[in-house]
Amino acid sequence: MPLPIPHHSDGLARLKQIVHDLRSPGGCPWDQEQTHVSLGSNLIEEAYETLEALQSDDTEHMREELGDLLLQVVLHGEIASETQRFNLDTIAHGISDKLIRRHPHVYGSSDVSDTTAVLKQWDEIKKAEKGHRPEAFLDGVSKALPALTRAAKLQKKAAKVGFDWPDTGGILEKIREELAETEAELTAGNEAGIAEEIGDLLFSVVNLARKLGQDPEVLLSGTNTKFTTRFHQMETALKARQTPLGQATMEQMEAEWQAAKQSAV
Repeated sequence: MPLPIPHHSDGLARLKQIVHDLRSPGGCPWDQEQTHVSLGSNLIEEAYETLEALQSDDTEHMREELGDLLLQVVLHGEIASETQRFNLDTIAHGISDKLIRRHPHVYGSSDVSDTTAVLKQWDEIKKAEKGHRPEAFLDGVSKALPALTRAAKLQKKAAKVGFDWPDTGGILEKIREELAETEAELTAGNEAGIAEEIGDLLFSVVNLARKLGQDPEVLLSGTNTKFTTRFHQMETALKARQTPLGQATMEQMEAEWQAAKQSAV
């Protein structure tokens, strides 16, 4: 027998009921099989799709993808509730309490007036919350983050204790240095050295983005979109000339690429 369709006027309550139904007997076999671990890749995928929607500034797309991301949180709350570990309400209360603790300038008597002071206060409160557990300075940067984001966060945290270039000039020189070292390893044919130097080069480029207040993940995402658009235009133009991909020469592809590039100017 089909389950009754939830009709809560409260959208979040309705979603919680639907997820509960899907996990319950008579619900969906796929949802019933999921665990915190099995849903990990879904969470990452939905987060990136949400980022893409935010960058598009498409209202409907944003609403849809934020809903997909919210579903992941609700699923984890439901799974945990089944063994009385926690639930969506305790998740919400937990983050609410944290926000109140870390905003004493809003909910208390602290007097900070700019973003720099707010972030400094946030870090001090966060450190106090963790107590006096011995921890190396960079240990708080999650190893699960995407590599570009983690690199930027490591650099940003190191900069807080003065380990930073005073301006972009030093970083640009470091990028040139790493590029030269990469070229040297390429000339030598040293595969291990090539891999290491490309990693160093990427790390230095991330440092430049971070120093300029840019998010490297967002920057690369934008370039990926640009590349995809231009490649599609190149492919379309080649097809119009009866020269599909795989049969076109590099010269033909380059000519159409440049045409696509010019059309975007």
